[in-house]
Amino acid sequence: MASGEDDDPVVQEIDVYLAKSLVDKLYLFQYPVRPSSMSYDDATHLSAKIKPKQQKVELEVALDTMSPNYCRSKGEQIALNVDGTSFEDSSTYSIKMMDKQTFSSIQATTNTSRYAAAIFRKGELHLTPLQGILQMRPSFSYLDKADNKHREREAANEAGDSSQDEAEDDVKQITVRFSRPESEQARQRRVQSYEFLQKKQAEEPWVLLHYHGLKDSRSEHERQYLYCQSMAGSDNTELVKTPGEYLSMLMPPVSEEKAVMPMGPSNVLSMAQLRTLPLGDQVKTLMKNVKVMPFANLMGLLASGTDCTAVLRCIQQVAMLVQGNWVVKSDVLYPKNSCSPHSGVPSEVLCRGRDLVVIFGFVRGYGTLRVARQLPPEDVKDFLEQMSASRINRGWEFLLPSDTDFIKKHPDVVQRQNMLWLGIQSKLEKVFNFKKEDFAAKKEPQPGISLRHVSGEQRLKAARENAASLRKEPGARLPSQQRGGAGVQVKQEPLSDSEEPMDTCSALTNGSLNGYDSPGLSDGHNGQSAAGPSHDLQDFVSATFRKHFVLTLSEVKRLFNLHLASLPPGHRLFSSISDRLLQDTILLSNCKQIFVPFPPQTVTTADEQKVFALWDSGETFDKYRQVVYEVFMKNYRVRRTVVQTRLGQELGANVTKADVDRVLKECCVSCGGMWYLKGTAQS
Repeated sequence: MASGEDDDPVVQEIDVYLAKSLVDKLYLFQYPVRPSSMSYDDATHLSAKIKPKQQKVELEVALDTMSPNYCRSKGEQIALNVDGTSFEDSSTYSIKMMDKQTFSSIQATTNTSRYAAAIFRKGELHLTPLQGILQMRPSFSYLDKADNKHREREAANEAGDSSQDEAEDDVKQITVRFSRPESEQARQRRVQSYEFLQKKQAEEPWVLLHYHGLKDSRSEHERQYLYCQSMAGSDNTELVKTPGEYLSMLMPPVSEEKAVMPMGPSNVLSMAQLRTLPLGDQVKTLMKNVKVMPFANLMGLLASGTDCTAVLRCIQQVAMLVQGNWVVKSDVLYPKNSCSPHSGVPSEVLCRGRDLVVIFGFVRGYGTLRVARQLPPEDVKDFLEQMSASRINRGWEFLLPSDTDFIKKHPDVVQRQNMLWLGIQSKLEKVFNFKKEDFAAKKEPQPGISLRHVSGEQRLKAARENAASLRKEPGARLPSQQRGGAGVQVKQEPLSDSEEPMDTCSALTNGSLNGYDSPGLSDGHNGQSAAGPSHDLQDFVSATFRKHFVLTLSEVKRLFNLHLASLPPGHRLFSSISDRLLQDTILLSNCKQIFVPFPPQTVTTADEQKVFALWDSGETFDKYRQVVYEVFMKNYRVRRTVVQTRLGQELGANVTKADVDRVLKECCVSCGGMWYLKGTAQS
């Protein structure tokens, strides 16, 4: 021990004191983008402010505009972009030149317990703990102000242009929404969001400060507080320790670390955590999250070597077999004493409605059943989206293909599940008091009907002839209908790649399932289900265009679907209607297609580029609309003066301002000072 002390002798002993006068007020400023040889000590500091809770500081430092390194033209340009040409008290730069620079701080570290400022004097070392370490970097907020000024000027120009063209303000629809009560989980997510934190930080007010230079008398006075004011040892108990306490501080005892599970959302469980659960809980958790799953996929998610028989025994407790795939049971998704998150419907009603959807929609395949009539549409849609997908012209189809391998491999399980479904079906029949006609199977195509191809021109010609004959003889019927319906069914030719068949039938609410019409839906009134448009369809199209005058094909389809939703189930208009038949009906209703020259970079769909307009309504004002249509066949968008000039050229000098206002209001919309045909203005 003695020899060790001789090898490492004590050279000097220094007393260490802990100064506490500036414990909560001392900050260390760093300038990482500035070399140490070029400090800001001699620079003129114009202002300073701080947010104490966030430890955020901003300094404004004057720039030497007379320096040979300062570019005056750039400084004037920046000031012009930020403040504009007008002089106001709120201007950023007072002399129309960038004459100052702003520094904004960021925290270099959030934990400053290991850092202190030290000063050595007369063999004594005085330490003051740091409250924060801040890195000061140049702030470019003036660029944001310049961008805002530019956007304001553009908006003012557009508003001025629009005010010259617009005679009256557009009426805007206001949608009023009522927010739902916020749950505890939603509140926690909102509090932890970046937007909420930014808002809270912006709420803290700035505290203005006075800057004193390095050699200022006030700075000299404050610098004295870096020394310990009381030199008595009793006041520095933090530094007076026994040898045992000092060793414990240098080498703290090893504490057993507890295994802390990673925090995650309450509804998310990792695979590592999942495999620590019993097998039954693993299967239940997976089925509750996935809703629909083949048995092979379930075995792949479980640990390797899991017994297949044990998994089969567990899954039958939490799921039911549908087309060879497993669908989670309703009472597992909606346990007792729970309710719908959408409408608040009790769990008992939800379970019955969901079982009804599963049985009659995907297990039995009945076609005319109106499922879950007592439930809100949001809950029914939730049921369907869990296990099916919506297909155009085919309604809702089961999400997965039938698992024939499982059906062949486990016939005993399939038979047992079928018996369970029969029991559930029998119970639902008593609860809902169904009739026999409610269980009619979906209609299959009749084998005795022959098919032949008809081109589009032939079909349009036949539709026009048929419509003309019906106008002359309203009571006429097609010969094929008089002979008991034995005729020729026209098979429509396939659509092109740019066309999609319009979905005008619903598998669950309008009396058909997966594209098959229900009994009694053929158009027996006029016998035109295949040869041409029905009177109901023609009446709808005519009334719609007399109201709107100009519509795109996508808007016509939307209005038609809304019209179908207002009709009672089983209405004859629910027969399958394609896009082509709808376009033929529009052309037969005194309408024409307006070929608008859309720009090459347009993002509109094919249906939105098909624009139709009412050409002849029998009014004298038709000639005004026709002139406007011809203008838009050459231009995608025009100004009001162009339309007014063209109307004057075509119709003479008797065109009034009221006439121009009316034709623009009926056929066009205004956006950014330009006029577009309805439905063609891109947002």
